[in-house]
Amino acid sequence: MKAAPVTDPRAGPRAGRLLLWALAALVLARGVSLAFYPLMDMTESRYADIGRRMVETGDLVTPWFADGVPFWGKPPLSFWATALGFRLFGLNEMAARLPHLLLGVAVAALVWRHARQQSQRAAWHAVALLAGSTLFLVASGAVMTDMALAVGTTLVMVGIWRALHAPAGDWVASVPWVLGAVIGMLAKGPVSLILWGVPLLAWVLLTGRLRTAWARVPWLRGMAVVVALSLPWYLLAEARSPGFLHYFIVGEHWHRFVTPGWSGDLYGTAHKFPRGSIWPFALLGVMPWPLLLGVVWLRSRRARFSEASKHTSAEPSTSALARPSAPALTEHFNAPALGRPGEASYLWAWALTPCVFFSAAGNILWTYVLPGLPALAILAGSWTASRAPRAHAEGPLTAGLVLCTLALMVWAGSPTVAERMDEKSARALVRDYQARALPGEPLYFLGRVPFSGSFYSNGTARPIDALEALEPGGGAYVILSEKVYADAASSLGEHLTRVSARSGRVLVKVQ
Repeated sequence: MKAAPVTDPRAGPRAGRLLLWALAALVLARGVSLAFYPLMDMTESRYADIGRRMVETGDLVTPWFADGVPFWGKPPLSFWATALGFRLFGLNEMAARLPHLLLGVAVAALVWRHARQQSQRAAWHAVALLAGSTLFLVASGAVMTDMALAVGTTLVMVGIWRALHAPAGDWVASVPWVLGAVIGMLAKGPVSLILWGVPLLAWVLLTGRLRTAWARVPWLRGMAVVVALSLPWYLLAEARSPGFLHYFIVGEHWHRFVTPGWSGDLYGTAHKFPRGSIWPFALLGVMPWPLLLGVVWLRSRRARFSEASKHTSAEPSTSALARPSAPALTEHFNAPALGRPGEASYLWAWALTPCVFFSAAGNILWTYVLPGLPALAILAGSWTASRAPRAHAEGPLTAGLVLCTLALMVWAGSPTVAERMDEKSARALVRDYQARALPGEPLYFLGRVPFSGSFYSNGTARPIDALEALEPGGGAYVILSEKVYADAASSLGEHLTRVSARSGRVLVKVQ
């Protein structure tokens, strides 16, 4: 029998309201922060510039990495989202990031809906734990492909759980997982099948529910729909840009994870870390909750022993008379966190799969943990809601959200942080150029044009190999490093006018 949610008359509903206000403040702060810092090279500017090119060319099939260079590294779903933001709100940081924040809200809504089956309190605890985790907070406002993947995997996992418990023949119950599988294929590709297929297979085998799962979920018809909706893009992409499928399947889905320091990456460098690094990345990603949930556990444990002492002192000391108080204590402090049989193991399989799967990978990022965070949040939220009184759970959870909000505000508004971000973006110098340049005066970068330079110049910046390639008196502007400028000033000083300098780079005008 499912235990009723724990209440604490000393706290009442006030603690719950404070938690919701703290959650709302964090979401608002994250939304406002999206416009406060530049798109940074490499990831954010690269993906934002691909979205900009998608709007510019009107090509929704092939993402373009640079002029004439297709981007084979990822499917287009996240770029479609970014391009839609630009269509609606113009070419700016907020427009680039807002779609990914909304994708994060979608993940949180799915978490709330699933945890709500236990109690509303468990649902809000799960959302608070998810929103306040470091990785989710960062990824929900960053121009990346990972949040779109998280939407897909979360839809699949909550959708299949729903289908497993729906009446036989209820096709509507399978719509979420089919939609989630399509989203995963268009967000990251076949790796998404592993991130939801492996935990499902492990769960049905370990719990002996393979026959039940096969009978309750229309796998063949569902996967036929997934193929029908996602395969056309893959075929079109290969037809328009031959070589895509080989690079994407073999390179991105094999060498990227198996070959340390993989040199075949066409769009950057592989991220080499010691095998097993995904576990400390996961710990970093869920901070500060391990510390604050430890506080919840200690406070609840202390309360349990305090309550036990009261019962012991109030009842006769004989063991036969003392026993009746035990069920009440068990109901309040040791109630099962989840109601349906097998749900806890289902969530653990979902939560741990990214870490287990990527343990042997040599090229990883901490964002690879993201698909497992929703399940972990549901587990933790169910535990705090069912085993900790309001006075012991809502306080630390609210404090954690407030801490995250303050840290976000300090980070977004810090001049030191802004200066360090400028080092990873050409925004400041491009804007200096745009404020001074006359019509017809071009902008060049000495060497490669960074993605932020391409984005903030709306694709007008061009590369040059040497300053001498520019005609004197042409009125061109050039961005180059301080070191190169110091060397060039000695020979071309009369033709160079230093305009501004930011973070080791200089904007000069060639006259």
